[in-house]
Amino acid sequence: MPQKPQILAISVAAKSRLFEIQAVDLKFANGVQRTYERFKPSSQCAVMVLPIEQDTLLMVREYAVGTERYELGFPKGLMDPNETPEQSANRELKEEIGLGAKQLIHLRTVNTSPSHMNNPMHIFVAYDFYPCKLEGDEPEPLELVRVPLNQLEQLLQNPDFCEARNLVALYCLRDFLKKYNVAKI
Repeated sequence: MPQKPQILAISVAAKSRLFEIQAVDLKFANGVQRTYERFKPSSQCAVMVLPIEQDTLLMVREYAVGTERYELGFPKGLMDPNETPEQSANRELKEEIGLGAKQLIHLRTVNTSPSHMNNPMHIFVAYDFYPCKLEGDEPEPLELVRVPLNQLEQLLQNPDFCEARNLVALYCLRDFLKKYNVAKI
């Protein structure tokens, strides 16, 4: 295992209402020094939920300012303080699609950009629903999109479904369904 670089200094490179960018001065074991930039580390995790109702995957379409368009994806959001990942996943389902889940299965935890930030996201599959609507933080109602499970391969090729975390989650779901030979949940 290589020796981790020594952190010589950390300073604020930029700050907004939502983000703080840090400049991190590093010295590597071979003596080379570099300045890297990263988002200020946070211990706040997020969740993403892949709800399955019978043979249908429930998705949402919502506006993403980064791409300046409506994106197709899964219910997701930040965990609240003192919430377990499962509690957070169920809350996001209630806020975004108006359903609570009696069953949640953890598929995987991913970190999308470890070179620039620490942002763990817990991915769950959910099923066995009951109606329960909670007020969310979305500025407009989300569009509910139903995709039959037998169309997962087409969804993976759909150019409107291109956000990396959503793709990872769908690959995890596809592998989960194959492993357990699940046709319906």
